[in-house]
Amino acid sequence: MSGELLTPRYGDGSLADLLPSVLGCLGVPGETDRLGLALDVDHVCVLLVDGLGATALAAEAAAAPFLSSSAPTTLTAGFPSTTATSLTTLGTGTPPGEHGILGYLLRLPEQERLFNTLRWQLTGQGPAVDALTAFPPERIQPQRTVFERATAAGITAMQVAPSYQDGSGLTRAGWRGGGFRPTYSVGDLVDGVLNALTSAPRTLVYTYHSELDTTGHVRGPNSRAWRFELANVDRIAAELATRLPPRSALLVTADHGMVELVTRIDFDTHPRLSEGVVALGGEPRARHVYTADGAADAVASIWAEVLGDEFVVRTRDQAVGAGWFGPRVTPDALARIGDLVVLACGDGGVVRSGAEPLQSMMAGHHGSLTAAELLVPLRVHCG
Repeated sequence: MSGELLTPRYGDGSLADLLPSVLGCLGVPGETDRLGLALDVDHVCVLLVDGLGATALAAEAAAAPFLSSSAPTTLTAGFPSTTATSLTTLGTGTPPGEHGILGYLLRLPEQERLFNTLRWQLTGQGPAVDALTAFPPERIQPQRTVFERATAAGITAMQVAPSYQDGSGLTRAGWRGGGFRPTYSVGDLVDGVLNALTSAPRTLVYTYHSELDTTGHVRGPNSRAWRFELANVDRIAAELATRLPPRSALLVTADHGMVELVTRIDFDTHPRLSEGVVALGGEPRARHVYTADGAADAVASIWAEVLGDEFVVRTRDQAVGAGWFGPRVTPDALARIGDLVVLACGDGGVVRSGAEPLQSMMAGHHGSLTAAELLVPLRVHCG
């Protein structure tokens, strides 16, 4: 049976609304508290736990007693429900249709090779390309970031995250405008956040933790290993919350949830799925299908027949019209969306055993609009 697909709550209940609401609470002109956070504070830290879905947290509440002790508020990620898209949505305070980071693998105009937005590089065989020069993040994602808006208002903004994110394409796209403090361990993350929070009269700190997502991909979001890692996340959040300085708030949220993949349909070996397809972007649960000129309708019919009712096949116009990418889609963003957008609504995915061997073997996946993938928690703790 197919599961229900949700629509992101852009405007009053999505990741795009979280940091604009924080800026509104901090008194930044032109920003409003869309979520009704009503924070009377001078210092805010947002802890982003990669892969922490709201439905999974509710199901495993015993493993996370601290996070489960407060009201179970949820937000929606944007679409696709994937890391690069969500981090940029959070960092810009805008839906994907405006910031243009519309998935894990995208086809940029005039490029035959797909672009990996997470690693900020072209995929596949071809000449070496300095992607930061060829595809400047400030051009690919031109919206002003939350950090830029905070800094302009006199708020000290700081990212506390793994060193590989310092100056990366995705950081420049979604988080430019603030400082960066690298972290080398969980203890260093906690210490870095506490130092950053008290570094100026008003501060906004963003910090990122990845191990829950990694565990879910490799061992599965239903595994004992995932529950153990959730307990570690809970201790990090509790440690930060109990050590908050006065007039501070900790907000814990996530970029997406995850589902365990049961059915794998292999694009690279299936006799029909490649007909009329020139490139396959996205990821197994949410694919951008780029078709040959004039072939979109025929490809849509083939994919709908092959995939059945466990998947939804939509044209670009249908996906945009449904509001998946937000109420506004810029011309640049529109050009990056597949001619078809294909979503899994059951427990399957369209994998590529040849082109994406490691991803194809992963146990856990995300990207679609099911509750397990789209809904993320929001927990607020004040010092």
